[in-house]
Amino acid sequence: MRVAIYNNQTPESQRVTKLLKAEMTKAGLVFDQQAPNVVVTIGGDGTLLSAFHHYEALLDRIRFVGIHTGHLGFYTDWRNYEIDDLVDSLVNDSGQSVSYPLLDMHAIYSDGSIDHYTALNESTLRNITKTMVCNVYINNELFETFRGDGLCISTPTGSTAYNKSVGGAIMDPHSIGFQLAEMASLNNRVFRTLGSPIVFGANAKLLLRLKDENGHLMTCDREQVKIQHRPGERHLVEISYQVAKKQINFAQYRHNNFWHRVRDAFIGGAQNEI
Repeated sequence: MRVAIYNNQTPESQRVTKLLKAEMTKAGLVFDQQAPNVVVTIGGDGTLLSAFHHYEALLDRIRFVGIHTGHLGFYTDWRNYEIDDLVDSLVNDSGQSVSYPLLDMHAIYSDGSIDHYTALNESTLRNITKTMVCNVYINNELFETFRGDGLCISTPTGSTAYNKSVGGAIMDPHSIGFQLAEMASLNNRVFRTLGSPIVFGANAKLLLRLKDENGHLMTCDREQVKIQHRPGERHLVEISYQVAKKQINFAQYRHNNFWHRVRDAFIGGAQNEI
């Protein structure tokens, strides 16, 4: 078993990293940052997002495990005081895993060039200088013309992140699909959008075709791509989204109920039947 450790730089995460390395050595596990079987992230969901993109080229060969050293995260199943139990699970690993879908993105520019991205949580598109205007195509057919602050396209596991803050629905992480949520859309007797989140199935394709050339900001998880247009320079024309062919795999050593986590994170307190 080859294990990589990817941690943030907080004192607690560094302490846990040092402890985990020591316990792994005692148990005979191999520390390998280049070609691991399992990547253990230490920090929070942001740390796991960074680790995902760092090891993106190896997704078909690795599994992730998250230890959280701060607030409870949706990707981090283990606490900082459970190192011994985690090491035992790594030693007795039998390849058990759970997989979740990812979002495949293609950004197409005026010069014909294409940039490819893969998102674990979400992608957003907005115009930072004025109202964003774009045509929304679903399966190659025009659905609506959007006007507003922007759009958020999220995976099922990312539906509890930024998507939720802009009014998107929470999706079961085992569903295969993705979601489109509006950010402050213009809805009046002149301009009209659907005005609610749209959940797409496994084979759906979403295309956003922009009306303006400049001022756009595109994100893929934590990465920001600012696209300012100057005369003669390329500008963003459209972005396509669909479920990625590859998935992210987590080493599932114990069952953690997703809906319990949602309730604890967003509702909290005692929930009694009436």
